[in-house]
Amino acid sequence: MDKTCLIVEGGGFKTGFTTGILDAFQSSNYKPFGKYIGVSGGTVAISYFLSEQYRSCLSALRLLAKDEQFTNFKRTLGKQGYMDIDFIARVAGEKVPFDLEKAIEKTKESDVRFVATNRITGLAEYLKPNLENWIDTVVASSTLPFVTKGSHHLQGIEYFDGGWSDPLPVKWAYEQGARNILIIRTWPSGIRSTQSWADYFGSIYFSASPGLKNSFSECYKKYNESLDFIANPPADLKIKEIAPKKLLKSGTYSYTTKTIMSDYRYGLDKGLYFVNGV
Repeated sequence: MDKTCLIVEGGGFKTGFTTGILDAFQSSNYKPFGKYIGVSGGTVAISYFLSEQYRSCLSALRLLAKDEQFTNFKRTLGKQGYMDIDFIARVAGEKVPFDLEKAIEKTKESDVRFVATNRITGLAEYLKPNLENWIDTVVASSTLPFVTKGSHHLQGIEYFDGGWSDPLPVKWAYEQGARNILIIRTWPSGIRSTQSWADYFGSIYFSASPGLKNSFSECYKKYNESLDFIANPPADLKIKEIAPKKLLKSGTYSYTTKTIMSDYRYGLDKGLYFVNGV
């Protein structure tokens, strides 16, 4: 297996920036990667990239941003959640059709993994999407506790957002043999994580489940440990990043079609600069 790996960080609607970078790669036919690892929203971007559907991920994000079915505050305390994460599957199946067969072809040439958190153990699992479960694996990696329905069943196991167990899986990639890693970030490189309200609430809410409690209470620490690993990698590992210089216009949950387009254009420029060595 090729030792060159692409890691795509999650970030909700900040994925507009990621999509711009990957579209720049697509237009330049820049695809030197033997391994792809996506987390949360990064799995959506990787999926459309592997299916070679230029601007389709952008179209999907814009559609989600405009569709009243996707977000609804009245559902916040319900089973479905404020964001209807299952709507992603309907978009990929009907509104901006995802070319699954094309993406599957790419998995014959490279190893594709999507990070999800096991709801029982609280540990990261690096799921390999296939013809039968690709979209389900994307949804599993992207299901946010307290914001969406909270978990997604896949082959009898409950999963939620991979960002809570391994938000920047660079160390895991190294352990799997990667020696040249490119990370597409949705946060500026120098920003370290602090415990969020969701982390704190989750550690209390799931106090009866030690694995889950630990996943929420330690999440921001794992993120910062990954930053330390990136800053001081092993001697035989080369790491590059493409990251915004400042906070993006869109947030994980806050967005408009205008902010998504602004982030997309910024990502497109960053991607082209990277490919051309600028």
